[in-house]
Amino acid sequence: MTVNGAVVRELGSRADPERDAIAVDGQRVVTGRARRAIILHKPRGVVSTLKDPEGRPCLKNLLSGPLAGLFPVGRLDLQTSGLLLLTDDGALADALLRPRLGVERVYRAKVRGTPTPAALDRLQRGVRAGASRLAVADVRVVERLPTKSWLEITVREGRWHLVRRACDAIHHPVEKLVRVRFGPLRLAALAPGGWREVTPREKAELYRAAGLALHAPPVGPPTRARAAPGSRPRARAASAARPRARRPRR
Repeated sequence: MTVNGAVVRELGSRADPERDAIAVDGQRVVTGRARRAIILHKPRGVVSTLKDPEGRPCLKNLLSGPLAGLFPVGRLDLQTSGLLLLTDDGALADALLRPRLGVERVYRAKVRGTPTPAALDRLQRGVRAGASRLAVADVRVVERLPTKSWLEITVREGRWHLVRRACDAIHHPVEKLVRVRFGPLRLAALAPGGWREVTPREKAELYRAAGLALHAPPVGPPTRARAAPGSRPRARAASAARPRARRPRR
């Protein structure tokens, strides 16, 4: 077992599962109360924070009532819409954003013009954007329009404006950007501003992608076996069949 990456060898060592990263055989352990996770379709023009010092529309405007207490896992920039995961599980959020895991983010990007196969190949091999080298995991054209194109772009890191900067580098600026998938979660037909709970199956896949272990709730005390209606316990029936010993009369 490890706590925050350090192997624990002393009996009686303590850790706080709410704050410490506890792992058994390399798998992160999730304990405590059930955690929530939802998918939100963030609209364009909404800041991916719970409050904004500039007074712009933010997630707090969408998370009233039953969604209070949730926070976003990563961000989408102001003009990018689409799938945003929100949860109250800090361990899950931290794990999903670790670069070494390479959790996939899939975007649909509407760009100017039609990139050539050579330009798309450059995106995957890596392009220079200022002092940075940017590369996408996969890219393909999904629709060609007279003067624009829709691309599906997959990345495995959450670098600042990665898709927009990479497309600028091949001279096909992004005009519209929507995130349609994050790990195993898909946006599907969810309308802008709408949200839904992550299903149990999606949650299991999400924790697996994050390298976390989902554990079943603790088993309660054993329950007593109940006899079928109309029957009597065997021991009681046996005792009833035996005649009672009579006390001798004095």
